[in-house]
Amino acid sequence: MTKPFADRPTEDLPGMAQHGTGRDERLVLALPKGRILKAVAPLISHTGMAPARECLEGDSRKLRFSTQDPMVDVVRVRSFDVATFVASGGAQVGICGADVLAEFDYPEIYAPLDLGIGACRISVAQPADLPHDPQEWARWSDVRVATKYPAITRRFFAARGINASIVHLHGAMELAPMLGLSRLIVDLVDTGSTLRANGLKEVETISQVTSRLIVNRTALKTRPEQIADVIARFRAALAMAPAADTV
Repeated sequence: MTKPFADRPTEDLPGMAQHGTGRDERLVLALPKGRILKAVAPLISHTGMAPARECLEGDSRKLRFSTQDPMVDVVRVRSFDVATFVASGGAQVGICGADVLAEFDYPEIYAPLDLGIGACRISVAQPADLPHDPQEWARWSDVRVATKYPAITRRFFAARGINASIVHLHGAMELAPMLGLSRLIVDLVDTGSTLRANGLKEVETISQVTSRLIVNRTALKTRPEQIADVIARFRAALAMAPAADTV
């Protein structure tokens, strides 16, 4: 018969650390799934905090992994969620794109290092068969824009005196103009091949994006030595890693 929850030993309680294992003292490093995880793997290998292979390969259903350092664990989450995990204190450190930092603008986050990984840009795009005249934007009072970056988009157009009516999508932004959902899109652009394949062209660059090492500000105060050590390891790794590792 299953023991009552209150009577079960600590090791049986889901999500609870065993006394004396030091698990509660471990730092948690939040890593983004997908292409940035692959790009950051060579850099992490130089820090002494490389996670288990199953984390990097992406096939495992596990979300938390041990690393080479017994005092550091890694969690693998959606790229847009890394900043939220760090800001809320669920993870003390993380690797996050500058696009996500700009979108959420969490005051709880400190970003001490630009890792130079995952270089791309946030851009405005429109149907390729339409002319683009920057002076025309000054005459607009309102424009519909499809994007997963509503805050960045509103700030960009507001600076030009334009009210951006946001069509908030989480993917497939390129479909919005051809289906009549919006006049423009704002999206993350790397090579631009997806835009071209869907009849769009990049017309304005809002900002350049790379991945950053981010830190929870409270953890920086309460665990200064551990956090400083992680920052120092990444700084040293950047200095020793071949340029191809950090592009």
